[in-house]
Amino acid sequence: MIQTKLPKVGTTIFTVMSQLAQEHGAVNLGQGFPDFPVPPRLVEELERAMRAGHNQYAPMTGVPALRQAIAAKTARVYGHAPDADTEVTVTSGATEAIFNAIHAVVRAGDEVVVLDPCYDCYEPAIDLAGARAVHVPLDPVTFAPDWQRVREAIGPRTRMLMINSPHNPSGAMLSADDMRELAAILDGTGIFLVSDEVYEHIVFDGARHESVLRHPALRERAFVVSSFGKTYHCTGWKIGYCIAPPALGTEFRKVHQYNVFSTFTPGQHAFAAMLEAEPEHYEQLGAFYQAKRDRFRDQLATTRLAPLPVPGGYFQLVDYSAVSDLDDAAFCRWLTVEKGVAAIPLSPFYETPPAGQRLARLCFAKNEATLDAAIERLQRL
Repeated sequence: MIQTKLPKVGTTIFTVMSQLAQEHGAVNLGQGFPDFPVPPRLVEELERAMRAGHNQYAPMTGVPALRQAIAAKTARVYGHAPDADTEVTVTSGATEAIFNAIHAVVRAGDEVVVLDPCYDCYEPAIDLAGARAVHVPLDPVTFAPDWQRVREAIGPRTRMLMINSPHNPSGAMLSADDMRELAAILDGTGIFLVSDEVYEHIVFDGARHESVLRHPALRERAFVVSSFGKTYHCTGWKIGYCIAPPALGTEFRKVHQYNVFSTFTPGQHAFAAMLEAEPEHYEQLGAFYQAKRDRFRDQLATTRLAPLPVPGGYFQLVDYSAVSDLDDAAFCRWLTVEKGVAAIPLSPFYETPPAGQRLARLCFAKNEATLDAAIERLQRL
């Protein structure tokens, strides 16, 4: 019998719920992918790159034009200009970047502090490094961090801390005060930081995304991870990037080159052209999704589901206490099979889910017709 290296890992909840939705003809508001087209220019630039012959391996660190465009965009948005040659690495999606960052510096026997609920790729990567995830729960209502509990979780074996803002699944965002607290906690330590910022441009109500890149004391110890798939509605292209100081970038690239080595070449050329030609796409992304959020929340008010606040990202948490006493996994299965709407339970994002929590995650990165069809079914609950 094979002795598994990941004994706690089964099929991801996103695959399970999407398959269930397909089997039962449910409207899929579970897995977080848009069902509307990518920007037309991006498709045109991809075709142009392929016809120009950019179809072979890209440089391991990423196409130079894209790394330069990322550096210029980072300087423009966050006031920090990373070195395109030593600090920017293009990856095959954000999940690969997170895996690389963990394996670049985390050793067997180390501990990594994660904030629950957290995305489900974090802990398996930590386990494969021979380390242990130390789970610190966020507030079960606001999903804000309790920094005192984070302090208490840090010990002599702590090698890394992982944050995510805007947060998946809740949409909560870290503030400038949070960043100052985090900097104070890490000051004088050798602890590294991974900042998962894949929803960085999907922020609402005039808020500012507090990227780690804005804060010198944090970015000097951080791997900051971003995703083109989330920003440009093309999750299937699997292109992301990591920004890290040169010493960390060197270690990151050692893992990257023997993981995937290089990333989808024509897509890199397309994003380089897109970043230069249409910066307004990411500048206006928050307004684009805020309109979807607000419309969806107004529709949810006609159902028995109670929506929680959504400061950022494209997920809406709903409290289903008025509908059912089922636990979240059972409720989401019932909702998909019996009522025709697929949602994601929160419990897979936790080591220990809060007792009695009755929350499910719905994705509103969908066409109006898709959301309307889901609401029509949810109104029957």
